[in-house]
Order: sequence, then C-alpha cells, then structure tokens
Amino acid sequence: MFNRKIMPYIQEDFFKGKVLLVVGSRQVGKTTLIKELLSKVHSDKKIRTLNLDNNVDKDLLSQGSFESLNRVFANDDFIFIDEAQRLFSIGIVLKLLVDNYGKTKQIIATGSSSMNLLDNTSEPLTGRKFTYHLYPLSLQEIYSDDHELKKNLESNILYGFYPEVVSQKSDEDKVRLLRELSTSYLYKDILEFQDIRNPEVLAKLLQLLALQIGSEVSYSKLASKIGIDYKTVERYIDLLEKSFVIFRLSAYSTNKRREVSKNKKVYFYDLGIRNTIIDNFNLPSLRTDMGALWENFLVVERLKYRSYNKIYAKQYFWRTYDDSEVDLVEEHGGKLYGYEFKLTKSSGKTPLSWEKYEGSEYVVINREKLPGFVF
Repeated sequence: MFNRKIMPYIQEDFFKGKVLLVVGSRQVGKTTLIKELLSKVHSDKKIRTLNLDNNVDKDLLSQGSFESLNRVFANDDFIFIDEAQRLFSIGIVLKLLVDNYGKTKQIIATGSSSMNLLDNTSEPLTGRKFTYHLYPLSLQEIYSDDHELKKNLESNILYGFYPEVVSQKSDEDKVRLLRELSTSYLYKDILEFQDIRNPEVLAKLLQLLALQIGSEVSYSKLASKIGIDYKTVERYIDLLEKSFVIFRLSAYSTNKRREVSKNKKVYFYDLGIRNTIIDNFNLPSLRTDMGALWENFLVVERLKYRSYNKIYAKQYFWRTYDDSEVDLVEEHGGKLYGYEFKLTKSSGKTPLSWEKYEGSEYVVINREKLPGFVF
C-alpha cells in the first residue's frame, strides 16, 4: 500500500454536498485508494459499493428515476460507484443522487476515461462535483529520502510508476506486467466506446508518438507515415489523451513572428508504457534517447508534484525560430518560470530571447535539483 497524496484532499471534501470524481488511467490505483479511504470511516457508517463492470450493478442504476435509486441507497451513508464511465447516463444518475441526498450521503465515482465520465457529467454535474486526477505513483509517494530516490532513478525511468509494476521485485516481472498493461487493455475504453475501425492504426500512432517524446509533433507528417488523414490523427491523439495515456504541451508565445506558437509536444503519463510500446528496456548507458526520457520524466513528475502540492499553473514549452528553447514553462502568480532539463550538472545559459520576459526566472534542472522540483 502506497501513501497516495490526494487521499487527505478527498477525505476533507466528505459530506460537502458534492459528488467526488476520481479519474485516471487503468491500474493506477483508483479503486484501492477509495477502498482504503472508506476503510477508515466510522464503523457505524454504511457503505454501498457498485462496480459497473458488473451488469447486475449497472442495472441497479439504469432505472431512470430517483425513486428506484432510493430503493437501493436509502439506508447508505457512502455510495461508491466504480468504473462509472461504463454507464452512458451516469451524469444524470449522479445528479439525481446529489440533488436529493445533498450532504446526508457521500457519493464517490471513479473512472478510467474522461471521455466517458467527465464528458458525460460536465453538464449534469455543473457546480455539483469535485474532480481529482490520480496519476501513476509520484516520487513523493514512493520515496522518503533523496538517497533512495537517486538509487532507483534509472529503474523508474525505464519501468515507470504503475503501482503493481513498482511493487515487482525483478526487472523481468516488471517488463512482463508492462507488456500486459500496454496491450489493448491500456486503451480499452477507446476501443469499446469510440468508433475505432482499425485498432492497428492506433497502435502504429502510439509507436510513432513514443519515438517523438520531447519533440514537436506534426499531425500531417504522422498521417503521411501511417497512411491516414490529418483529422483522424488529431482525433486519435485526443482520445489517447482523454484515456490518460498521453498528454500534450502547447507552445508559449507572445511574438508569433519570432516564437513557435502552433506546435505541440506529446508526452506519456508513464515511461514504462512508453518503453514497452517501442520494446526498449536497454540500460541508460546503451540508449540514444536518454535526453528525451529525462525530459518526459521531469515534465510528468513536475505535473504530479504541482497537482499534489496544490501549485496551480499553466504549463507550456517555448521555442524561437532560431532554436532558442525552454523545455518547460510554468505561468502562475503573474510570473513565468522557465526550466531547462539537463542530464549533466551543466548550469546552462539563459536564452537571450527569454530574458525579454521581465521578472521571469530560468532554472536548469539536473539530478541534483530534483528535491523541491519533483520531490
């Protein structure tokens, strides 16, 4: 059992008259997290758990009226609906429950795909929900000191942060489990709920994206390599993002003549999945992509760090047409923070074009700078 950082935040929001939605990719530990939370509630509280992978449980929520729902939940204090994206009308169901029960019962729902949970609840649950994103494990959730982190850093970059993967003792078991995770199970929701006529195309796109982490992505070039149209590539990337497999970073720009403004970079939420897709678990000393892995690692770990430490910021990358660049830009508190990622102890020089942003900061992040940045 790992100490998940968002657990106290969820607990603090009990009985405030809101539906609590916990979203994230499959196998990141959403169900385990909620069951652990519910195990801590007072013994006189009655808990009802439904898993919508089970058709019997799904039928209990499909009757369409509060009266029928109340016959199921009238005596419960906590209502936990797991795999909530499996019910298309889940937004209406949750609205009926929270509108009628208010603060007297706590409703919690989890889902592995925002396209089938957040999208379907956005309108019915306006003003009625709190949403939490559970990522693969963060450095803060695994390590208690800097020494342990640095000792296992290369392994984490190779095999990623899925809880069950981290728990494996041997590298062989880690790879075996990752291969199971990175099959169609990883994007099961896309194949089940979207009109994907050719799953092989999705697999090819994932491979190409995996080879381009840290680089700006051209949808038209991807389409040409795969043999599909631009719009299909754009749609598939959007679906992969909504299934928490990848995420995109936009360019920061205030000068469209000098700075790249339209391009995007694509990163993987978990590097173990990325390395499995290209079937490369070579040691860092034998790799040609360590710079890109380091960049992806720091971008996603910083994302987790900000989320779990309530640092609210917009994130970008920055590049000029003469190839001055900053790997990660954060905008918060009316200020810009630029971060350049280096594997070595190089201090790096601030790009001259970046200095025009008055009051901005520029920091090079290497192995020695991880504490306070991602840990």
